[in-house]
Amino acid sequence: MEPLFELAIRLPGTGSRELLREVHRQLRDAILDGRLQPGARLPATRALAERLGISRNTMLAAYDLLLSEGYLLARPGAGTYVADTLPQSRRGRTSKGTSRGTSARRDPRLVPLNISGADLPPTLQPPRARDDFRVGLPDTGAFPFDIWRRLSDRALRRIAREPADYAEPQGQAALREAIARHVSFTRAVGCTADDIVVTAGAQQAFGLLARILVVPGRTVVAVEQLFYPSLREAMTAAGAKVVAVPTDAEGLCVEQLPPEVRVICVTPSHQFPTGVAMSPQRRAALLAFARARNAVVIEDDYDSEFRFAGRPLDALQTLDRAESVCYVGTFSKSLFPALRLGFVVAPPWARAALVRARELADWHGPVLLQETLAAFIAEGHLARHIRKMRKIYGVRRTALLQALAQHGAGRLDVIPSDAGLHLSAWLRTNTRDATVVARAAAAGIALPPLSRFALDPQAPGAPNGLAFGYGLVDASQIDGAIRRLVRLL
Repeated sequence: MEPLFELAIRLPGTGSRELLREVHRQLRDAILDGRLQPGARLPATRALAERLGISRNTMLAAYDLLLSEGYLLARPGAGTYVADTLPQSRRGRTSKGTSRGTSARRDPRLVPLNISGADLPPTLQPPRARDDFRVGLPDTGAFPFDIWRRLSDRALRRIAREPADYAEPQGQAALREAIARHVSFTRAVGCTADDIVVTAGAQQAFGLLARILVVPGRTVVAVEQLFYPSLREAMTAAGAKVVAVPTDAEGLCVEQLPPEVRVICVTPSHQFPTGVAMSPQRRAALLAFARARNAVVIEDDYDSEFRFAGRPLDALQTLDRAESVCYVGTFSKSLFPALRLGFVVAPPWARAALVRARELADWHGPVLLQETLAAFIAEGHLARHIRKMRKIYGVRRTALLQALAQHGAGRLDVIPSDAGLHLSAWLRTNTRDATVVARAAAAGIALPPLSRFALDPQAPGAPNGLAFGYGLVDASQIDGAIRRLVRLL
């Protein structure tokens, strides 16, 4: 089959003696500019000559010139291709979007984002190591991909029978029904399918909420003293004034919330990254503050399915009686991050605006994935997978606690936590956590410093500790890894 070839070649006037030169030059320039990428197959000379309305001999001559110069390669029986390695003359030329000397300068056409100190998400740093304690990443080795594949095939067959059309921005009805039943059963969150807006993970949920809640330059958003960086970036990108509020062993210190705060972002079930659960008294106080100040609470319930001890506490959304809470959930931790599906349980007053914001962002999510996940939840596979993984993670958590107690006594103070996929500990040393993390990485141990999750990681008195995710590390590795880490301390 002839390759698709949409390159426009402008020919000189009839009778011009420059025809060969122009065809050759324009093909060569297209290769140098990257419009014809290395490895691209060119049309046969006869087909391209017919399309341009010129003789085949002229086209053969242009190809021969490019072949002799090293821009093209001829593969007998397969066709003519752009060379993978181009001649020396290409050096010094760059594509339009990557001109040298301009990468560090802001293009005046760009509107500056209101982001300072932007960082990669904690799950992306540091790179995978022999002993991987990165946070926020689940183990996909035990995931029932064979079941998922069967459900996906079934959903694809159903979609193929339906008329082609765009889907609802709010999310597939079957998935919203399944999510409503799931969060009602696992978290006692009372909602219906109409209350749910499906998103591309929690990250898009934060961005959409920022879009409908933040007035640029005016809205004050409170985050916990340590928090998920991408949440802050979503708010600052929308123009919010972000303030950090202290936390302690009971969670957010509600009495220290500034009175002008209008949006409060919290992780009450498993504070990120310390793991502390917000006490019932603080939950009641936070909801009372929101009701009195007409503020909105964004509740990020990111890995609450994995509880190993203690009594489960009601979600803020369950306790809310004033329609103050937007509850955010995700399947990245319970299933796998590549799924990129999350949701918001929105109060009635916010729902239409949230759906419209989703529609403007990307219209709707992938229908096939939504339908597959709906069936996965409805048929009980999600609940079974969570129960199985809770046992696996429970063994790793126990091994981590034992290793920290045995080897880290006097150097690491474990922060009590009953749920989630990571534990954290304060460092009892003058060495900064970022230094420890760098030395650990050199020794093959990957883990994040707690200071990374502060509003200003370099500020004097910034939190000093380490987070230990156990989603990726095998239980048999944990004791040896902690022993080596403590030797570094």
